[in-house]
Amino acid sequence: MSVPAESLISLQNVTKRYGKFLALNDITAEIPTGVIGLLGPNGAGKSTLIKTLLGLAALTEGQARILGYEVTPSNFQTIRSNVGYMPEDDCFIEGIAGVEMVQFAAQLTGYPPLHSLQRAHEVLDFCGTGQERYRQIETYSTGMRQKLKFAQAIVHSPKFLILDEPTSGLDPEERMAMLRRIEMLGERTGMSVMICTHILKDVQQICDYAAVLVDGTIPVVDTVENLRRPLSPSYQVRITGNAEQFMQLARENNVVPSVSPVGVITLEAQGGLTEEDIWQWAFDTSAGVQSIVPAKVSMEDVFIQVVQEMQHGYQ
Repeated sequence: MSVPAESLISLQNVTKRYGKFLALNDITAEIPTGVIGLLGPNGAGKSTLIKTLLGLAALTEGQARILGYEVTPSNFQTIRSNVGYMPEDDCFIEGIAGVEMVQFAAQLTGYPPLHSLQRAHEVLDFCGTGQERYRQIETYSTGMRQKLKFAQAIVHSPKFLILDEPTSGLDPEERMAMLRRIEMLGERTGMSVMICTHILKDVQQICDYAAVLVDGTIPVVDTVENLRRPLSPSYQVRITGNAEQFMQLARENNVVPSVSPVGVITLEAQGGLTEEDIWQWAFDTSAGVQSIVPAKVSMEDVFIQVVQEMQHGYQ
């Protein structure tokens, strides 16, 4: 893929060792601005990569840039003032209210006391936190703790937001609300967001790009649209009438049909396949066409394929 001249993250031969353990293995990659999904199995190096970008772990070899700043001690304060980070684990001070915790996070980034309290209320409103903001944090549910961590990460209006498992432990309604907030930040403020998650449907739903990290390397950085495009022409079709006759005609034209439990027919062709072909087969079998949409590969399938290819040495 082509990467914009101003990459969000630039990695050149980045290596990180913990003793004899190689956590990041000579990574060279350009990650563009936008909403990015960082994917990888457990132990792939995602947490180590985040720590190195934030200056929390020193690189063994190589160079890294984030938001145009080289990741060196002289730039750590500038980088951290422009980046918001929501860790997977809780990071709270017991015995204080939620709004006080967010106010404290704002003050750490330079907000004066009165302005920091005002800003804390603004972001908690955005996160859908009501009167519970005045309760002590240790009484919070998992969903409320996730909202509070998110509010801490965005309270200083960073240019770049790193979210580690932001929807983990959330019920379906809370998960959708969290994803909508992330989308709004990208659309309304132009903030770039990196989501580290095992929930690949989240990446599929809101990310512009995906980067896959396997065994300390990044073999793939591309748009989600490109990654989900089938290698051969494929369509998903809903029809009325005799589906079996329709599928038999597809087989006779070297197209492989399959039917989902809800009646959606997926047509996969090794050669050419067009919507005109599908309309003609429907006409020839007296079937009614309800919808025709290009089929897409799920992010789960993309992820599994990349991991398997790397582990079997095909990359």
